[in-house]
Parts: sequence; C-alpha cells; structure tokens
Amino acid sequence: MSKVWFITGASSGFGRLTAEICLKNGDAVVATLRKPEVLDDLKAQYPATRLLVLKLDVKNAQEITDAFSRAKEVFGRLDVVLNNAGTGFVGEIESTPDHMARSVVETDFWGAANVSREAVKFFREVNKPVGGRLLTVGSFGGLTALMCAGYYAAAKHAIEGFTETLAQELDPDWNIKVTLIEPGWFATAAVTGKATVLPAHPAYTKPGLPVIAVRSALENLNDPNNKFGDAEKAAHKFYELASLSDPPLRLILDIEKYEAWSSDLL
Repeated sequence: MSKVWFITGASSGFGRLTAEICLKNGDAVVATLRKPEVLDDLKAQYPATRLLVLKLDVKNAQEITDAFSRAKEVFGRLDVVLNNAGTGFVGEIESTPDHMARSVVETDFWGAANVSREAVKFFREVNKPVGGRLLTVGSFGGLTALMCAGYYAAAKHAIEGFTETLAQELDPDWNIKVTLIEPGWFATAAVTGKATVLPAHPAYTKPGLPVIAVRSALENLNDPNNKFGDAEKAAHKFYELASLSDPPLRLILDIEKYEAWSSDLL
C-alpha cells in the first residue's frame, strides 16, 4: 500500500532526495520548505494527487499547524513525517551573535520539536488506530561535541533528548513509531555547499589550537578531495526505515565508524 509522507526541509539534501524516492515508488508527498518555487521542477512531473508543495518555515508554529491541516484536507491521512529541516554555520561560541545562535536553536530544536508534536497529534487523532512513523533527522553533532558549531550541537543534543523522551511517553496503543536518524558526513548541499562562516574570534587564533584545524575543515567541506557518503543511498535508508515493523529508536548512518553496521541494518 502506498504511503503519504510529510517532509520538512524538502528544498535540497535528504529532504529533496527522500521526496523524489517516495514519488518514484508510488507514494504521495507533502513537501514543505521556505521557498516553494524551488520545487517547481518536481511539481511539473507529478499531479496534485501525488505531490503537495507547501510554504513552511518551521520557526513559525502556526505555519506548522496550518501545513498539517492542509495535508489532512488534501490526503486525509499521513503515514510518515520526516522531520528534516535544519540550519547551521561555522563559528566559535564566542564569535556567534545572539540572533544567529537563537535562529539555529529556533530551527533545529524548536522547529523540530513543534513538528514532532503536531505529527504525534495527527497520528493519534486522525490516523487512529493506524498511527504513523515519525523520523527525525538528528546528527552526529547531537551525540558529541562539535567545535565551531556549538549552537548547532546544542540544538541537536536537545532534540535528541526531546525525541527519546517523546518516544518513551507515547502510549503503545497509538501505534506511533519514532526514530532518530543520525547521519555522518554525506554529500548534501548543507555539507558541500558554501557554508556561512563567521570571522574567527581573536582569542581563538593561537597557532596549534584544535579549534583552528576544525574551523579550516568546516570552511573547506566543498573540497573535491573530501570523502563523503552517497546522500541518495542514505535517503533510500530513510525510505526503507518507514516500512520496518519494529524500527530502532536510532539509525546511525556513517561511512567511517559505522560503515559495516549501517550496510546491513535494513
């Protein structure tokens, strides 16, 4: 049976790739993003009965509620919510202006948290008793420290704790399955595109400081010599995950430390 997916951050990367995979496999997709015109090419390929593109900035709680309401009007149900929207930049904690720090936390934590809450409510009240699947894209930055991305790491650590707690709180009778997807380095626009880089804080420029090497690496992620995982293959894992009868709480995907484990996980 085909599924109906609700995807945030569908403009590029894992969001766009997963949307394309879903559509190619006969599923319907509610693709949400801040600039809907980015998906005009995809809209031209699929009818409105298969693809609904909605403007959504996850920092706006009302827009989240409205998007779920519109999805209900058009499709009557949602089977999978891919909580994927995110943002970040390169800069030491002390070099980060308050407004930029808050924007990352608003998107990567509060945005993801509010989408999760709406998804659970939808699955419980609209999809009863079928439930649904909530897939939240975390990061290895939510499992460990990440120099020059401190507020990103803080937001990702927060969504880790939030999502694990949410999964424990849910009534099993609702049949809602929750998974945190933990990608390592994959060739998405967020990784290989031109990063927003803040000027180095003068207190962190002493030669030999580890933060200098990390900053340099993050500033040059688009170097063609870098080895990244295939983002499309990872997106296929997202798609397969939605069909597991007993999905894991965490799906760790990384071409280095977890390569063997990830290859046969599904």
